[in-house]
Amino acid sequence: MPKYDYIIIGAGAAGLLLAQALGKDKFFASKSILVLDKDDKSKNDRTWCFWERGKGEFDDLIHKTWGHIYVGGQQLQKSTSIAPYTYKMLRGIDFYNNFLPKVKSYPNITWVQEEVLTIKEQENEILVTTPSQKFTGQTVFSSLYNSSVPIKQNRFPVLQQHFVGWQIKTEQSVFNSKEATFMDFSVPQKGNTRFMYVLPFSANEALVEYTLFSGHLLEKGEYEDAIKTYLTTNFGDTPYTIEETEFGSIPMTCYPFHQHNTNRIFHIGIAGGWAKPSTGYTFYNTSHQVPKLVEHIKANKPLSEFHQKRRFLFYDMLLLDILYESNHLGHEIFESMFKRRKASLILKFLENETNLWEELKIVTAPKPMPFIRALFKRMF
Repeated sequence: MPKYDYIIIGAGAAGLLLAQALGKDKFFASKSILVLDKDDKSKNDRTWCFWERGKGEFDDLIHKTWGHIYVGGQQLQKSTSIAPYTYKMLRGIDFYNNFLPKVKSYPNITWVQEEVLTIKEQENEILVTTPSQKFTGQTVFSSLYNSSVPIKQNRFPVLQQHFVGWQIKTEQSVFNSKEATFMDFSVPQKGNTRFMYVLPFSANEALVEYTLFSGHLLEKGEYEDAIKTYLTTNFGDTPYTIEETEFGSIPMTCYPFHQHNTNRIFHIGIAGGWAKPSTGYTFYNTSHQVPKLVEHIKANKPLSEFHQKRRFLFYDMLLLDILYESNHLGHEIFESMFKRRKASLILKFLENETNLWEELKIVTAPKPMPFIRALFKRMF
C-alpha cells in the first residue's frame, strides 16, 4: 500500500495551489506528496472571477479584465468605474494548463487520476480508498465538499448561489467589452434573489449567467429560459451560438466548517469554508489562504488551529439570516448599496478590507429594519 506524507484530494484551485506551494518550497523537498483527482483537468469546466488592485500573481493567465461594471434593477441603472480595482476573469482550463505541468514536474509529487471513495482516519495514519487502490498518508488535505453536513443544523442558514452560464457568440456586435454586468436584477425575482451576470470578451462574445441566491436549485430549463429571455429583451433578435456551457452551485453559509478539521485531516477550498459566505467568491480568498496554511505547517502548529476569525463573518451572517427568512429582499439590499455608495467601497467591503468607519457606511445604505431584526435575533 503506497504511503505518503501528504495527500491532496481534489485538483481544483485549492488543491493545485497547495500542491504547487508545497512542491516549490525546499522545506518540503523530502516529503512525499500525492495528488488525487477523478478528472484529467483537460476541459474548461469553470470560470473564476475576482477583483484586485493593480498587478497580481495570476495576471499572465487572465482571460479578460474590466475597469467598469454595470449594476441594474428595479430602481437602478448604474454604470461606474471600480478604480482602483480591476475585475479579472480566469478560465479553469488556463489555470490547469499552467499549474498541472508544474505540479507533475516535482520529483516528490505523484499525480493519480482516481475518484476518492472514502477517507478514514486511523490511529497513526489516514486511509484513502479509490475504486482500484488504497493509499495511506500522514496528513490529508481534502477539497471534497459534503453538502449534507451544514444542512443537518439550524444555527447557521444555508443558501446556494446557483447558476447556469452560456458563453455565446453573436452575429452582430451587441456587447460593451469594456464593462462587465456585475448584477442585473431587472429579471423577474419570483420571490428569490435573482440576477443576470454578463462578462463580455468582445463586441460579439460574452459569458451570460443566470444566478440565484436561494435555498433550492431549479430545473435546468428554467435557467436556460431566463437566459434566452434576457438576451432577447436586452440585445434583440440577433442570432447567436452557444460555444460553452457551465453550471455551478456554491454554498452560502457561515457554518464553521473548520470544526471538522483534525490534526491529520484538513479541509480546503469550499469544503473548508473558504468561500465568501455572502457572495460565493472563493478563488481570491483561496489564493491568500494557501500561503498562510503552508507557513502554519512549517511552524509545526496543529492543523486544527488554522481557521479564519474575522468580524466580516458576522456581517455575512446577518445578510444570510435576512435572505434565508426573506429571500425576496436581496435585490433591494444590493440595489440600495450600489445606489448610495461607491462601487469601489462595496468591493473593498466584500473583500474584507474595510475599516469600521467604512463598514458603517456600507451597512447603513440599505433599509435598516431587516438588519436590526436579524441582529436582535442573533443576540437573543
